[in-house]
Amino acid sequence: MSIVKQLDKRSGITYAYESISRWDKEKKQSRSTRRLIGRVDDETGEIKLTDGRCRKDATESQEPIRAKRGRVPSLTVSRQFYGATYLLDRIGEKIGVVDDLKVCFPDNYKMILSIAYFLILEESNPLFRFGRWGLLHRHPYGKDIASQRSSELFAGITEEQKQRFFRLQGRRRIRDEYWAYDSTSISSYSECLSQVRHGKNKDNDRLPQINLLLLFGQKSNLPFYYRKLAGNIPDVKTMRVLLRDLDVLGYPKVKLVTDRGFYSTDNVNGLYQNHVKFLISASTTLSFVKKAIESVKESMCDCVYTG
Repeated sequence: MSIVKQLDKRSGITYAYESISRWDKEKKQSRSTRRLIGRVDDETGEIKLTDGRCRKDATESQEPIRAKRGRVPSLTVSRQFYGATYLLDRIGEKIGVVDDLKVCFPDNYKMILSIAYFLILEESNPLFRFGRWGLLHRHPYGKDIASQRSSELFAGITEEQKQRFFRLQGRRRIRDEYWAYDSTSISSYSECLSQVRHGKNKDNDRLPQINLLLLFGQKSNLPFYYRKLAGNIPDVKTMRVLLRDLDVLGYPKVKLVTDRGFYSTDNVNGLYQNHVKFLISASTTLSFVKKAIESVKESMCDCVYTG
């Protein structure tokens, strides 16, 4: 097979043909069959496809197809739920979570928000089921987050980033309300987490646990600080951890009001040594508390509500 170029004397156009040679057994001579390929450009020598009637190739310059007015047919069909995530969007903007995440996690804040939405709306489902949920719900990240990807995200969050986020959230509410501090225990079947230990379980089950300390606004009920501790550390020993972390966050001078779960000789002495003002409840079974009550018992008033 070869390409043959031939000039048409009538039109002055040079055409290119595909020539295929074959052997004719009857006439015992070579024969060739030609098929038109296109026109040869005189300047560049390129072959442009044509049908031999001086018609331009359909792919060459044509009038642009103008879209007709009216409804545009949909190429893909999907269904997504928007209401719950829209509400979470507005809440995040109002309380400043979105803005603070942008500052602390500029590259991953959308992914963090999407994971938070999933954990709020699907609290009973593990994170590896995010893919199906993401297909049915509109969320900030807009794409699937595989289990490995979420693990890499969590592992990449540094302590400095967390503390910075806590500081930004705390400053939004420091002047408007009191802070409430409490702890809770989270039971676990894990045999790999080092902080899972047996301790005083507040759910009264026999499983080991992790203790979670939480600081939140008394008026807004919004948290802005947390700390995980081993499950065998009682509440009474978490006071120093709280004071140290508050100092790091930029709140060295605070006034504490606690229940008797945080009462101990070490805590009271530690608060005095650090010059922290406090009001702490103590058990009435302590001898010095009994003596103090007896000394003012006669002057104590019994307030009875009669309304």
